[in-house]
Amino acid sequence: MTHFNIDIVSDTVCPWCYVGKKRLERAIATHQQAHPADTFSTTWYPFYLDPTAPTPGEDKQARYARRFGAERTALMQQRLAQIGAAEGIYFKFGGRTGNTRDSHRLVQLGKTKSPAIQTRVVEELFAAYFENEKDITDRAVLKEAGVAAGLEGREVEEWLKGGKGGKEVDEEVEGARRKFISGVPNFTVNGKYEVGGAEDPAAFLEVFEEVKRAER
Repeated sequence: MTHFNIDIVSDTVCPWCYVGKKRLERAIATHQQAHPADTFSTTWYPFYLDPTAPTPGEDKQARYARRFGAERTALMQQRLAQIGAAEGIYFKFGGRTGNTRDSHRLVQLGKTKSPAIQTRVVEELFAAYFENEKDITDRAVLKEAGVAAGLEGREVEEWLKGGKGGKEVDEEVEGARRKFISGVPNFTVNGKYEVGGAEDPAAFLEVFEEVKRAER
């Protein structure tokens, strides 16, 4: 039996992080068909794709057009829609975008409970932002996501209002920078084997097999 601990560096407004999560899950399911005794756990770490993004959020399309140009934005979104659909993600591109620090603080609260709760928080945030066009700079939206993930509503309110988790988020963002992680998603398996980007499941499966070979 092998246990795989996977550290994931991600931003809550990173579409490729959502795609990468789905592909990782497919790889895990495939691996466990062949190795049913093997176990997996994940830990999520923060990253800021756009540290200058505002709070409260602003119109998503307007900000993307300024950053990337309208034509490039349209092409990127068309590609994402196609790739997302293949992974069961139905990307929508309306709504607002902004600073992600508070959403990472919510993920940090999930981390204090369990790896499973932390992952559920990440899932709820991805779905809210990418599929339901919600503004995850809005603390009411964050509370809704936290409660849906299994957190207690009042604790979420107090956590966000009190600035809790901010120090840890800032330290972990800096930790990713010190590891020369400049893009997300970034996956590290058992502290050693790295997969950068939203790779196909085959890339993860190759790493899982490499870990098992190293144990023999």
